[in-house]
Amino acid sequence: MRARSALILAALLAWPGAAPAATATIAEGVVYLETDGRPGRGPDEPGVAGVLVSNGRELVRTDAQGRYRLVVAQGQTVFVVKPEGYRFPARANGLPDFWKHYFPEGSPPLRYGGIAPTVPEHWDFALERAPATPAHGFEVLVFSDTQVKNLREVDYYLRDVVLPLAGRHAATFGTTLGDLVNDDMSLYGALDAVTGRLGVPWFPVPGNHDVDQDATRDEDAGLSWRNAYGPDTYALEEGGASFVFMDDVVHLPGQRPSYIGGLREDQFAFLEAYLATLPPERLVVLGFHIPLFDEDGRETFRHADRERLFTLLARFPRVLVLSGHNHTQRHYYHGPAEGWHGAAPLHEYNVGAVCGAFWSGAPDAEGIPDTTMADGTPNGHALLRVAADGSYALEWHPARVPQDDPAFTRAMALHAPRALRRGAYPSYGVYANVFMGDDGTEVEYRIDGGPWRPMRRVERPDPRLVLENVADDLAETPRGYDRSPEARPSMHLWRGVLATDLAPGEHHVEVRARGRWVGQAAASTTYRLVEVAAD
Repeated sequence: MRARSALILAALLAWPGAAPAATATIAEGVVYLETDGRPGRGPDEPGVAGVLVSNGRELVRTDAQGRYRLVVAQGQTVFVVKPEGYRFPARANGLPDFWKHYFPEGSPPLRYGGIAPTVPEHWDFALERAPATPAHGFEVLVFSDTQVKNLREVDYYLRDVVLPLAGRHAATFGTTLGDLVNDDMSLYGALDAVTGRLGVPWFPVPGNHDVDQDATRDEDAGLSWRNAYGPDTYALEEGGASFVFMDDVVHLPGQRPSYIGGLREDQFAFLEAYLATLPPERLVVLGFHIPLFDEDGRETFRHADRERLFTLLARFPRVLVLSGHNHTQRHYYHGPAEGWHGAAPLHEYNVGAVCGAFWSGAPDAEGIPDTTMADGTPNGHALLRVAADGSYALEWHPARVPQDDPAFTRAMALHAPRALRRGAYPSYGVYANVFMGDDGTEVEYRIDGGPWRPMRRVERPDPRLVLENVADDLAETPRGYDRSPEARPSMHLWRGVLATDLAPGEHHVEVRARGRWVGQAAASTTYRLVEVAAD
């Protein structure tokens, strides 16, 4: 056994950039079924066979007794890939307990602590039996960019998003797609306590505002985040689907911008090894912070890394990418132009932010900022539904919807002028911002119960947010702590022309939308035609 361990260590140390022998070890442990409710493995708690365990590069499976062996080097984290039918016990802070750091030398000194010298007492991991996945499938809460700057914003997050959901959802687990905080990692504890009230295991990924800004190299930029949340790249399996959550923020100290989207070599090694364990018909869901598509003509995710990633995913016909970062919302379909050559386009859902527009805008009666995003999407969260056959559905849930306003529903918000001159040239529009709309969404409108007519998708700012911008401009003093963002072209805005040749008075406008991500949705508004005498 010693000879085999020596060979493994020798192989490890032969790798380029390998750690010194003093900082490498063999992790030998057991993945076992927790049954007695006490810490540590009890004498009657059996090992679990066939469970994947990783050091962030390689994967091994536990044997019939639940045992595994892995080489671990300084700075690596050993973790378990959650198998179907099981869940992780919770740590003292409520987060899933599925990882152990190996940092005998500690990490470089960092403002937010990094990782102190750490050597695990043992390498065992516990699993608990999970309730059976319902026949209809399961749900996942998908958050992005909570991005709190202080405890006041932690309270916004609590009252605006978490409390309305707590005890009222059926999700199996949840994720936050990066930017949990806005550079202040001392807020993680308070944030986690709020998220914990949702009552489900939470699996976040880091964002560009979760990095150690004082790190002098990318390899160290995620250490304080890892100290709180474990591996920055990992996987879990649920209901016939595989979820891979990955840090895709490449820290570029001293440069402008100070980061770009991309993946490290160890992440590619882990992903390649993990995907090799999956059948091609399996649904693969990847969670990132930075989107894979370019934004404003800039390379926001390294193209070479994207093409390499797409090559690894090519044999899977069912792939969903979830991303955050932009504080807007859209569906993007990758094709040959981005290096994707699958039979069908690869779907990326760029999720809107929990904090919306960074908790900005005029406050409501409860003191919570309006925080509508720059594309007119209200802040909120997404829900992913995965069916037993591997198909999936997505929903957007605004945090707040005005009561008794038929023009603003959970699916869309309308804008129309209040009054027009009767007989004016018909060039004025009613706008429908369909929050989950894409190119395949059909949006129609009718006036006073007349025939349904198609609305045209336009890429322009949502007039509803433009009005907020004007109100902020005209205010003598700030209307909130931070003003609303400047409206930018929305990817899910439709326009229809309002008739001006109808009778004077009020006219009723109905809008309906149908689409894969929208389902069927409706909203309504009114406008008036007024007789205006000629001079």
